[in-house]
Amino acid sequence: MPNLTLSVSDETKRRMDEHPSIRWSNVVRSIIEKKLEDFEEAEKLARKGKLSMEDFKEVSRKIDSAASKHAKALLNENNS
Repeated sequence: MPNLTLSVSDETKRRMDEHPSIRWSNVVRSIIEKKLEDFEEAEKLARKGKLSMEDFKEVSRKIDSAASKHAKALLNENNS
């Protein structure tokens, strides 16, 4: 499996370190996979001519919100 390196602020890293039981790579991987699925679905709809650019932007905003909620749920699940 390929590796992906990302940068976070010192503050974010400090906060992550406060939760050593969370497997952050799993959280990030899950969020990326969900985001890709959502974008691929939106692209299918756009190709069919069912989405305007404004519709696509609205879907994107909803995807971001859903991804955030999904991440929080994963964190809560890991902390239980």
